[in-house]
Amino acid sequence: MPSTRPVAIIGGVRIPFCRQNTAYSDVGNLGMSVRTLGALVERFGLHGQQLGEVAMGAVIKHSSDWNLGREAALSSGLSPLTPGITMQRACGTSLDTIITVANKIAVGQIESGIGGGSDTTSDVPIVYGKKLRARLLAANRGKTFKDKLAAFAGFRPSELKPEFPGVAEPRTGKSMGDHCEDMAKQWNISRDSQDEWAVSSHRKLAAAYERGFFSDLVAPFRGVERDNILRPDTSLEKLATLKPAFDKTSGRGTLTAANSTPLTDGASAVLLASEGWARAHGHEPLAYLRDAHVAAVDFVHGEGLLMAPTVAVAEMLKRNNLTLQDFDIYEIHEAFAAQVLCTLRAWESEDYCRTRLGLDAPLGRIDPEKINPVGSSLATGHPFAATGARVIATAAKQLAERGGGRALVSICTAGGMGVVAIVER
Repeated sequence: MPSTRPVAIIGGVRIPFCRQNTAYSDVGNLGMSVRTLGALVERFGLHGQQLGEVAMGAVIKHSSDWNLGREAALSSGLSPLTPGITMQRACGTSLDTIITVANKIAVGQIESGIGGGSDTTSDVPIVYGKKLRARLLAANRGKTFKDKLAAFAGFRPSELKPEFPGVAEPRTGKSMGDHCEDMAKQWNISRDSQDEWAVSSHRKLAAAYERGFFSDLVAPFRGVERDNILRPDTSLEKLATLKPAFDKTSGRGTLTAANSTPLTDGASAVLLASEGWARAHGHEPLAYLRDAHVAAVDFVHGEGLLMAPTVAVAEMLKRNNLTLQDFDIYEIHEAFAAQVLCTLRAWESEDYCRTRLGLDAPLGRIDPEKINPVGSSLATGHPFAATGARVIATAAKQLAERGGGRALVSICTAGGMGVVAIVER
């Protein structure tokens, strides 16, 4: 393989993220992806241009969505000669699409490309049970009307009961929220600290909108200009009135609807390129993707489902000869406030860092003021496959505003994995 070269982050665009069954309830992944890619094409003057790859992803999608990356690219304004691919790694999906495109640029296979993703929990695929599917397939195979009718012999109305997409981990039967409740208890994360984190996220996001930070990052769609999850007037007093959302019976539940991300619809995308392509097309890179890493934990046998970023970050720091404090910005995906707080506490724990991460000393403390400076998922919402691209675009723009620096990106995912990256300017 050829030697690697720098990968420039030119910029990103997303549509406002919206709570499920609101503004985008009838749009679907393809419609959101087309709008987002179209806005990216418009912003960077890519009409008719042939890129090396468009990699998109979705966690919840219909079989009719087919290849979202290619289909969205064909409707985006890009040259139809631009190839497309669809990927999925739960909540890390669009960070992984960005990594995939970046790796191709780094080794010289392509000069430019787009990574992104979309997700909807409004337009979900609803299927019927195995018995009814077997009957329908048998009827389809029947050569005569009598054969087709025979497939429904003994049919019972109960077979019409639909099946919805699962929200539980297949290997444990527990939801992500249930698993995070276990983590919060293990690490002694209080309800108050989670609520404080949530309030802070909303206030930081609201302030960023007010100063115009998102003016070129968020493209209006369906009459929505801002994330409709955002509650700038929220308070600790309001959050304190909410009941636990997952552990409702033990009296020790601390995760609520407010300190957990809501089910969300949305899409985002990021334009990446070689330095040569950026110069030739008149684009000034916001930042560069220096490195990325993925790790997993054995959550089936006791590890916290959402603790994999603690491992991925430690391994990536070691490879790059960096410390946890060598960053100006930390963009940590807020799947739950408790997940972020567990992660921070683990990095400060001498025992955890020694026994689980194999380190001689704790990774240490992070300045809270440097974490998610413009808000994050608790306030924006979390369309599973769109969060990674949102975070990368946000981190790159913040570094450009600062005139330089380094950002650490950390995303936990279902299935006990963590996807992390280093962004520099």
